[in-house]
Amino acid sequence: MSNKLSSSEPGYIALYQSGELERRAKALEARLACCDICPRECGINRLEGERKFCHTAYLAPVSSVCTHHGEEPVISGSRGSGTIFFGNCNMRCLYCQNHQISQNSTEQKATETDSTSLAERMLFLQDELDCHNINFVSPSHLIPQLVRAVLEAVPLGLRLPLVYNSGGYDSVKSLRELDGIIDIYLPDLRYGDDKWSRKFSRAPDYVSRARAGILEMQRQVGDLVLDENGLAKRGLIVRHLILPNRLAGSAESLGWLVREVSPEVTVSIMSQYFPGHRAFRVPLLSRRLLESEYEEVVEMVEKLGVENGWLQGMESADNYRPDFRNEEDPFDSATISSG
Repeated sequence: MSNKLSSSEPGYIALYQSGELERRAKALEARLACCDICPRECGINRLEGERKFCHTAYLAPVSSVCTHHGEEPVISGSRGSGTIFFGNCNMRCLYCQNHQISQNSTEQKATETDSTSLAERMLFLQDELDCHNINFVSPSHLIPQLVRAVLEAVPLGLRLPLVYNSGGYDSVKSLRELDGIIDIYLPDLRYGDDKWSRKFSRAPDYVSRARAGILEMQRQVGDLVLDENGLAKRGLIVRHLILPNRLAGSAESLGWLVREVSPEVTVSIMSQYFPGHRAFRVPLLSRRLLESEYEEVVEMVEKLGVENGWLQGMESADNYRPDFRNEEDPFDSATISSG
């Protein structure tokens, strides 16, 4: 896989001690007054409660806090990843498996959480559930809130690696503020053509934004590095979900990763596509993957010489269907498993 790294404390601790972490938290929060946190740059005043595309004002909607055993092996390990599922999203994917929390803004208002409570949940995942890391899912529109919570969690004893787990529609300007804070980046690279990102995710400039974001992530953390126990300590892992009818542009995306990011890039090829949410209404998205479509991408990976990462089996579409309607209280040790 990748080089190993001996134990050391996360970079955000030094940033806290120097005062830089507080400076960044304040700078990011100031940008919420005319929001430009994600690529949509809506320009609304979220500090005053205004909401637009992501339906999120100042407080962060926290839909679930749990031990997650369904991530990549170097993330989940044996004790699970301490996962914080943020509500709402800055995309509108017609096939979203998390649509109950990503696209149901009315219900997400009830889950809005202040930074102190979010920090306490991070410590709960670390100290009570003994997770390997803190894993922020769908954080692209909530970077100021994330940084503020880390700032409050450090003096309480936070010491775990932090994972930034996004759909890939990120702002480079915002990502730069995470340099030294985030240890492991886990973005999607969903499309190779903006025609499909516009049509299926309402993200008209996804390809250029996602690629620029991934290059920034690579600049910050480099190729994946493991600790002495084989767990992710630092680095980049790029997820690529295979879509039916070659809609993901796998050839363009995987080729770009090897050429422009790193020949040692770690890639997680996901075959778990299922026509959920509204996808069943769209002919191009209304079916599962064919075996031939999966094999085509597997051959592509081999031809490109990608040696670091994982390939999901074809049965994964039956194992990755979360249901957030029955989640327990955030402080309960709920577990999502890959099945």
